[in-house]
Amino acid sequence: MYGWEAIAAQEDEEWTVLRSLKRALRTANPHTEISAAGQRIPLRTLMAEMMMALKSHLLEHSNAGTDAASGPEEKLEVMLGVPANANSNQRFLTEEAAQAAGFTVLGLLNEPSAAAIEFAHRNRAERKSRVGTGLVVYDLGGGTFDVSLVTIGETEHTVVATDGIASLGGDDFDVLLSDLVIEEVEKAAKGRVRLKAAERFRLLEECREKKESLTANTRKLTIDLDRVRAGLGLVTIAVDDYYERCRPLIEQTRFVVEDLLEGHTDQQLDTLYVTGGAAELPPVARILRESFGRKVRRSAYMRSASAIGLAIRASDDMAEQGADHVQEQFNRNFGLWRETDHGGTIFFDLIFPRGVQLPASSEQPLRVERIYRPAHNIGHFRYLESSQLDEQMQPKGEISNWDQILFPFDVELQKHSDLATVPVALMPNPNGLTIHEEYTCDADGIVRVKIHAEPGGFARTYTIGQGS
Repeated sequence: MYGWEAIAAQEDEEWTVLRSLKRALRTANPHTEISAAGQRIPLRTLMAEMMMALKSHLLEHSNAGTDAASGPEEKLEVMLGVPANANSNQRFLTEEAAQAAGFTVLGLLNEPSAAAIEFAHRNRAERKSRVGTGLVVYDLGGGTFDVSLVTIGETEHTVVATDGIASLGGDDFDVLLSDLVIEEVEKAAKGRVRLKAAERFRLLEECREKKESLTANTRKLTIDLDRVRAGLGLVTIAVDDYYERCRPLIEQTRFVVEDLLEGHTDQQLDTLYVTGGAAELPPVARILRESFGRKVRRSAYMRSASAIGLAIRASDDMAEQGADHVQEQFNRNFGLWRETDHGGTIFFDLIFPRGVQLPASSEQPLRVERIYRPAHNIGHFRYLESSQLDEQMQPKGEISNWDQILFPFDVELQKHSDLATVPVALMPNPNGLTIHEEYTCDADGIVRVKIHAEPGGFARTYTIGQGS
């Protein structure tokens, strides 16, 4: 495994990646590498090793580790949680890392949905009074913010909508506190203070620990800079000044919740359920109450509500007793660019629209087909995800570009090793060639496509985001 002490020598931006792996995954693919201490580390390797470390820790500190049959090859079942707006790459890489570490992956569940299961299960006595009402799960973690609107049912709860901010979380609050500390140091020194990368990391760790110690009664924070560099001493920060720096970020999350509810006025909000380690920051609940009043309810398990929900969802015994289930939805508009008019017009072909309900684990995957006669020798499939569509069902707003697949339509190219070196050209004699595209999306939100050509039966299957 890679030495973590050596990694401490990397640049600040590299630490940002490692401190918030969820954010790194947002734009990652299976070929992504991270620069650390002069090395290029495959992200897949890093994630697999983290999962291996987790498995070892579980075996050492749980009943499984005391079983005589347990050992490094012990198979542990796991239900994985991912951000609500996780794309196909994130889901694939997370599941692959767990499998590489030796876990048996039962499935993936969006983290806010898992928290909704925990909430509904723990409040079963009040279930009847809540049926048909809306539960908003507000999940502010270390690296990302997710929010889901869930309609409460008797045992099955339906995700109505999801949103979030992929680049906002507790890490940002650490940075704000470290900025305040540096400002105080520079005032005292009457000049600029430069920190090395490892010192910057130690400062962020000190700020994180002090941030997590905050209570509603805390008035001052004392930061021990001797942990960062010997001789720097102590710095005291007024908590009100820190909270004022944090307010704009917290208000961003509140605006997301308000926008989500404004788009679903038919939903009667019963509870705004606040979870996530970063949401423990005292001003979070206070600022949310400015808009939502007594509907705001902090989880009793801020850091583990999602994990508890995952455990409930994975439990066979609970399932037999009619445990809570969440009907997930496709949280983005997935499709690809197509050409028409002999390449003169480009349009977006929507495959899975945002809001479509995902199948349950026991159901068949969603399935969409496209059948057409190709005009060119090579098919160039350019996939993307769009947060919004206009009236013509074309992308607007945020777009994420994902895999590009080259598929040989021309039978003469089916054994070619590198289609990228072959010019795309019109086929003079297609001979009645027909292309079938079959898209599937399973309960975990993972999208696959099977492309096959008839006659001849040549076919290939790709997981979108797998770096084909």
